[in-house]
Amino acid sequence: MNLKKYEAVFILDIRKVDDEGEAFSKELAELIKSLGGEMLESVSMGRKQFAREIKKRKAGVYWNYIFNLDAEQTDQLRTKFMLDERVLRQLVIIYDRPEQ
Repeated sequence: MNLKKYEAVFILDIRKVDDEGEAFSKELAELIKSLGGEMLESVSMGRKQFAREIKKRKAGVYWNYIFNLDAEQTDQLRTKFMLDERVLRQLVIIYDRPEQ
């Protein structure tokens, strides 16, 4: 397995998550673990207002994740949450921030 470091941002629908996304976060961590990866960091960035509505919503809960995962498994991750009604938007990119 060739693990790469990824960063992901998820915007969750306020009406579909009742705990600010804590349960969603645990679920994502378990999915990554089951795909052979590891969650390094998960940070809630709180509720934010949108500049434009997304799916008739004016605000969402933002979460930032950093994790290691096999490159081939990231497609599975994206596909699963593309169909999830709690997720308004998602972005998964290769983590390339310089180390301090």
